[in-house]
Amino acid sequence: MQTYNLPDHFNPTPFKPPFWLSNPHLQSILPKFFAPAAPTYRRMVMQDSLGETDIAYDFYDAHPVKAIENDEREQTPLIVLFHGMEGSSDSHYARVLAYQMHAQGWHFVVAHFRSCGGIPANGRVFYNAGDTDEVHHALQNLSERYANIYAAGVSLGGNALAKYMGEYGDKAICKGAAVISAPVDMSSAALNMHSFLSHRIYTPYLLNPIIKKALANDITKEEIDAIKAVNRISDFDDIFTAPRHGYRSNNHYYQASSALPYLINVTTPLLLISAKDDPFIGFTATPNDVSDSVTLIDTDHGGHIGYLRYRSDKDKSTHLYKKSRFDIDWIPETVSAYFHSIGVPFNNK
Repeated sequence: MQTYNLPDHFNPTPFKPPFWLSNPHLQSILPKFFAPAAPTYRRMVMQDSLGETDIAYDFYDAHPVKAIENDEREQTPLIVLFHGMEGSSDSHYARVLAYQMHAQGWHFVVAHFRSCGGIPANGRVFYNAGDTDEVHHALQNLSERYANIYAAGVSLGGNALAKYMGEYGDKAICKGAAVISAPVDMSSAALNMHSFLSHRIYTPYLLNPIIKKALANDITKEEIDAIKAVNRISDFDDIFTAPRHGYRSNNHYYQASSALPYLINVTTPLLLISAKDDPFIGFTATPNDVSDSVTLIDTDHGGHIGYLRYRSDKDKSTHLYKKSRFDIDWIPETVSAYFHSIGVPFNNK
């Protein structure tokens, strides 16, 4: 595991799966089978930044939040999660992060992107991995009630959050952020998805739900015919995502939406976690790409939002293994330790 610019008191545990669990595809696919059941969320629905579509915010409160009086906002830290493509508060990483943040005594919320969380998109635009205005809008909504906001982002949601942190600089609302498995260079990520295994294994899983949502929207016959013919995410982005969001092509969309060029301008603490064997993300940030506010953790293994461990507890008296289990706690443990190291107080007394 390689690290760069670790804050004081932040000593992340190395991620070392057993050799038989180190395959990146096993790491990417299996974690959803070991996630805990989703917590009981409290849902709020608000408008998106364009005032066109309802957006779901799913909260897992550390304690009941009082109504605002005399402009006094809630002081307990709030951790906001921006999910990945076709993710939601029910995603395996959202569930396990929710429980870990709650265990620290922090509030937790999943801010869904358009068309996600069971609420269809009603406007012209859908999911845009570089839409920092939408990220800022979500954080503004939450800052009306919460005084201390921190954020986490996963996959494409992580790219949007990382780009936001660099693009907004000192004006970023969250006081710190952690980003996991983010394709900060979207062009190379798209090329990765063209490889044989990625195209066969992951593309149907990600592409089919997106196509279904697009076909259910108010689109032209020409768009319908074109969408039905695609079999790669980059093709879908070229004929639907890019023009819908004002980009000339998929290449223009990837170039304009990538977080990598903005990381040098980050001014508040940001953690980037990436696995070198991630089959999705392509090029990752190096120390020369980022500001002094950015911490990098590059693990040898972990796949895409994987980090599945196999842990055995040994009986000290007999030296026999008495309990063995899989878990996906490395990401939430590392994220909570990072937040604590940058000053987020535990509130679990």
